[in-house]
Amino acid sequence: MTERLGPDGSWHSQDNHPVRLEWGPTGAGFLVGYAAQRGSAVIAVVVDVLSFTTCVSVAADAGTSVLPYRWQDESAESFAAERGAALALPRSVARHEGGISLSPRSIREAGSIGSLVLPSPNGSTITTMLAEAGATVVAASLRNGAAVGRWLADRFRSSPGEPPVVVLVPSGERWPDASLRPAVEDAWGAGAVATALVESLEHQAGPLLLSPEVEAALASFTAVRGRVDEALARCSSGRELIEQGYAQDVAIAAELGSSTAVPMLRDGAFVPTPVD
Repeated sequence: MTERLGPDGSWHSQDNHPVRLEWGPTGAGFLVGYAAQRGSAVIAVVVDVLSFTTCVSVAADAGTSVLPYRWQDESAESFAAERGAALALPRSVARHEGGISLSPRSIREAGSIGSLVLPSPNGSTITTMLAEAGATVVAASLRNGAAVGRWLADRFRSSPGEPPVVVLVPSGERWPDASLRPAVEDAWGAGAVATALVESLEHQAGPLLLSPEVEAALASFTAVRGRVDEALARCSSGRELIEQGYAQDVAIAAELGSSTAVPMLRDGAFVPTPVD
């Protein structure tokens, strides 16, 4: 693997650009580790539109902090009890027994609950790994991508001489064999962040700001920007949830720009941080 990455990994580092993008835990972990080892401050923007980061944004709107946790780990119940937090149940369990799950609708209906332990097969795992690699981690979705982009622009303005490295991380999904399935909705979410960043910086957003990988995500978002609800309902992940009975979760995920919160991971929890 090291040889395929080049002598020092630079072939795949996107290090000519402060705003970079890579899919899933392996790619994102490489980009964050590469930048951190070279002394850069790194901000990792995790995007898991259906549904982890949409859940985090809905919780942030209600003033609820979210503690990511490993998926299908039996210790989650004791972890939540030790912290006085509610524990999200699997969707299938919550459908029959009620309660909160990895469902934006269930979190919205619960209102403000203080803190929530939210296991997730993709977003939670990636969040924990990138934090351990030295990144400041924020959660973005279509709902709050514009707010995250504006927040990032403020970080660039406040450190013009040495801006942070921003790694956009579309989480993707998994095929049955556990290999990565790039999920187009996560590319749209990353593109929403990049669009707001560029628009906020205006003339300061030079041609080298975004790596080609980020430019591709921005272009994909531009293609659906005026019809996000339709596109999200028709993409593979959206169809899956709708046909399983979670159409409202997809509709909530399509609430483009509706949230001004930037959930930032602090001491193991995404804490709601409102941004004007």
